[in-house]
Amino acid sequence: MTKELCFVIEQISREKGISRDALLKVLEAALLSAARKKFGGRTNIDLRIDPKTCNIQAFEIKTIVENVSNKDEEVPMEETRTMYPDKGLGDTVEVPIPLHDFGRIAAQTAKQVIFQRVREAERDIIFEEFKDKVGHIVSGTVLRKEKGNFYITLGKTEAVLPQRETLTNETLKRGDIVKAYLSEVRQTSKGPVLVLSRSEPNFVKRLFEMEVPEINDGVVVIKSIAREPWERTKIAVFSKDPSIDAVGACVGMKGTRVQSIVRELRGERIDIIPWSEDPRIFIARALTPATIERVGVNEDEKTAMVIVDDQQLSLAIGKRGQNIKLVTKLTGWEIEILSESEYSKIKLEETDKTLDEAIKIEARKLKSNEP
Repeated sequence: MTKELCFVIEQISREKGISRDALLKVLEAALLSAARKKFGGRTNIDLRIDPKTCNIQAFEIKTIVENVSNKDEEVPMEETRTMYPDKGLGDTVEVPIPLHDFGRIAAQTAKQVIFQRVREAERDIIFEEFKDKVGHIVSGTVLRKEKGNFYITLGKTEAVLPQRETLTNETLKRGDIVKAYLSEVRQTSKGPVLVLSRSEPNFVKRLFEMEVPEINDGVVVIKSIAREPWERTKIAVFSKDPSIDAVGACVGMKGTRVQSIVRELRGERIDIIPWSEDPRIFIARALTPATIERVGVNEDEKTAMVIVDDQQLSLAIGKRGQNIKLVTKLTGWEIEILSESEYSKIKLEETDKTLDEAIKIEARKLKSNEP
């Protein structure tokens, strides 16, 4: 029995990644629970397992007395003189209990507790393994789709990728290998829940960190990122080393680096913007692919007015306002875009208004000078 027990413990330890000592403690607690249940919940029942041989010893802890009034908790001194010669009145002794007295019900109880504790230990291991990976990219295999969620296997556990967090133009099938951003790990009564995303802006950021060594080394820094999932991403980069072109490092030789990321994002467009501490320059660059004529800023309110050629207005605003929305997120500035003709009209109206005010003032002056 002890050899079989040792074998089972070793096997579970290897398969589940739980330490042998932890399993022995779980087993001790399970068997002790079963033993106490069999003996009416008595707390003076104890049990231990030898860590080397896996030999199980169960016993009652009893007090040595002259005359026994409670046979469950006391033992007469005359019975202990031979077995425990160094013990006297009032001392406690361990009286062995034959293991076969546990019975089938006790063994079944112990089995259930062991399985429960093993499941709990597995959950703790999974939680500890992935809690520090939140905010990073993980890779797994699509297992199934159920109730609008994809379930992805990550080693010994599963993660959930909600349909809304996937890319619109991608179809994931069972067996597909997929990369995703680990956005959340939470502990529940049913075990840890791992939530993935492919629409999170930081997913793109992490892809660049993986693909561009200069970013991973800290030479090129991603200053900010804005994303409309499935359509367009704008990313602002800066190089700490003047000899290294931040945009060129991200694009790669013949565009290999950025194209690798675009393929992962199923064709999503990516604008790589050279960051500048001058908000006028940064905003003008961020509005690519439009060509910007002038940029005026109010640094106190972080607002900007951008003037573009009439033919560039729709390009600067973007389809359904997408471009200007992304630029606002990327720069952190509230931006108003005007075409040259709109701006000229406003300036003319302001000039006319100023002229009208001047005429009124002169008229009032003349009127006050009349006799």
